[in-house]
Amino acid sequence: MRKDCPQNLEQAVQAGDLLPDSHKNITRLLDSPETAARDKESVLELVEQGQWGELNDRFFRTLAFGTGGLRGRTVGKVVTEAERGTPTALGRPEFPAVGTNCMNYGNVARATKGLVNYLKKNFAGQAPSVVFSHDTRHFSQEFVELSAQIVAGMGGTAYLFAEDRSTPELSFAVRHFGAQAGVEVTASHNPSHDNGYKVYFSDGAQIVEPHASGIIREVEAAQDGASDAVPKSEGKVVRIGSEVDQAYREALQELVVEGEMLKREGAKLKVVFTPLHGTGIRIVPAMLKSVGVPVSIVPAQEKGDGRFPTVRSPNPENGEALAMGIELAKKEKADLVVATDPDADRMGVALRNAQGEYELITGNQIGSLLAAYRIDRMRARGWIQPGQEKSCCLIKTFVTTDLQKEMAESVGMKCVETLTGFKYIGEKLGIYEKQAGGRGAMGAEEWRRKRMERSTFFVFGGEESYGYSGGDFVRDKDANGAVLMLVEAAAWAKSRGRNLLEEMDEIYRKHGLYWEKLGTLEMSGAEGARQIARAVASYQEKPPEEWGGRRVVGVQDYEKGSHFDVDGVEIPKERMLMFDLGEGFRVAVRASGTEPKMKCYFFGKRKVGTSEDLEKAKRELSMELEKLWEWTKKDAVARSKG
Repeated sequence: MRKDCPQNLEQAVQAGDLLPDSHKNITRLLDSPETAARDKESVLELVEQGQWGELNDRFFRTLAFGTGGLRGRTVGKVVTEAERGTPTALGRPEFPAVGTNCMNYGNVARATKGLVNYLKKNFAGQAPSVVFSHDTRHFSQEFVELSAQIVAGMGGTAYLFAEDRSTPELSFAVRHFGAQAGVEVTASHNPSHDNGYKVYFSDGAQIVEPHASGIIREVEAAQDGASDAVPKSEGKVVRIGSEVDQAYREALQELVVEGEMLKREGAKLKVVFTPLHGTGIRIVPAMLKSVGVPVSIVPAQEKGDGRFPTVRSPNPENGEALAMGIELAKKEKADLVVATDPDADRMGVALRNAQGEYELITGNQIGSLLAAYRIDRMRARGWIQPGQEKSCCLIKTFVTTDLQKEMAESVGMKCVETLTGFKYIGEKLGIYEKQAGGRGAMGAEEWRRKRMERSTFFVFGGEESYGYSGGDFVRDKDANGAVLMLVEAAAWAKSRGRNLLEEMDEIYRKHGLYWEKLGTLEMSGAEGARQIARAVASYQEKPPEEWGGRRVVGVQDYEKGSHFDVDGVEIPKERMLMFDLGEGFRVAVRASGTEPKMKCYFFGKRKVGTSEDLEKAKRELSMELEKLWEWTKKDAVARSKG
């Protein structure tokens, strides 16, 4: 360490420029003999430059292994010369960002060691087995290679995809190999500077309790002295080729309800697809080709690229991410544009209206279209016989539109509501599978019948944040499967001389106009994390009596008391609050589990008759929700300051 470094750090703390926790973590890293010389040089460079804000962001805490895994910056806001090294062909720094709060080799190694130690305790007498996959982000390949070597070095078997693959295929592969766990290295739709480490258990779903807490304890125990050193033992790394792709594609075919119709009408559809430089390219084009649906791929966004150079953010929730797809669709007069995010678990959609223009639809609308189609056609085809509806379900999160709940209950089907996060939907699917006695080698029809007789048949599940599932062979949201389900629904609508926008309006007239808005308050960095925590805590401790001019008539706090789903199962506690504003209006407030954001979900509804001006009703509801959000932004910022 340079002689003046300790003094500079002390002076920065005294001046209020450097947080005490940052100082402690920096000093520990610099003093550790296990810290690579390159990493020490990187920190010293930032200290000499007086980059205290950057150092606080990198060191104010140890990157928390949460209930889903890790997520954080892998490229700093300020890239040091030591990190830049010899840049890759795409201009990526040679080394990930140094810092206890960064996604780097040390934190990935710590997470993997903790996971393997937990597996050894939970599966006593068995060698650990973990499947690894990754998206196209910066350092994803290096992180899974390191992780696989650590598993092998600790006496286990690591199954490693040779190239990038999607999150849903990773979920599928865990059960395909009978592995104890799986890891997808991805930050989903986050900006290019982020990466993450998403953990799945043996059921193919993201970890939930009690495994989540158990793994967290083991990861924390591995924290001190953690490095990227690989243990040496008698394990192995098994490289995965295309064999899992084929099995996964075959499973996806089970999602198709009207197979003959899709073969007949699908060829008449024009579909534009963009993987947004991510993993969707591995499955979607071949899958659509197999059912006879022609697809045009956006050329500039076809290849994997961790920079995501053609978009501000590779998030299909944002209209900007679909802009190039829409331009291609205009040239080809395509019926729809579909986009998948880098790890292909989320899908965004733009639809061609009767005037030839393209309209973006929300995650709630996409899910409602898919749910309505599947309920209708499964009943029409006899997959669900009269009286069997009570043995079927939709699953949605609490912050997803209640339109889906109304659709399910209107035909006697139950709607299971969960906390935010697809892991809870995956957990429910595992419970239903266990109740039915397991699938084994039986075909889709027999398995559907068995679930209705002994348990619950899963018709559809989704969340407002553009995640959907139609089958239990994947235990996470699946954009590959969502594309197939959407294309089938579009083909069905076209066979009736309609488009999906007209189908959506028909749903509104039948069930009521349900309208939603998501408001996101983002506060980055160390201080931002504290502000978000203060704001959410304030709503819990001092809930407002009035919200944007509407009286608060009820509050549900999912962190306090006991709450149960329709199956009578207690819902885990989470700091999420639901405020009832009367007349069908609600607001939900929660902190994001994966990003430095506070999310506010606004809900409104009204009845619409067959002759009412539906577009006017949409505008009016939209304006009311916008007013609530404008009030909320001011109120939340005030609360965040304490």
